[in-house]
Amino acid sequence: QVQLVESGGGLVQVGGSLRLSCAASGSIFRLAATGWYRQVPGKERERIATIYTSGSTTYADSVKGRFTISRDNAKNTVYLQMNRLKPEDTAMYYCGLRWLGAEYWGQGTQVTVSS
Repeated sequence: QVQLVESGGGLVQVGGSLRLSCAASGSIFRLAATGWYRQVPGKERERIATIYTSGSTTYADSVKGRFTISRDNAKNTVYLQMNRLKPEDTAMYYCGLRWLGAEYWGQGTQVTVSS
């Protein structure tokens, strides 16, 4: 059983920064690509960043150049550093992964960017 727990969300002003954390119950991040996603009410969940087992990363165009995904294997944690935040970044943020045919999600952490 994989458990993911996000933290680090909050209220921030436009242009500010936040770092989100996704802690896993075991060393799952070495075995599966992990993504950060976000969702606003009434819209589909959007994948915004992915880190692969190799360490390579990909980003959605909407966050490229502003967000950075990283991983600390020793702490079983994946991070999302978010800089130059915009009001449109306001959403519930989730980390998720697929492993052995099953999907795993955290409970989410709310990010609100105020103007």
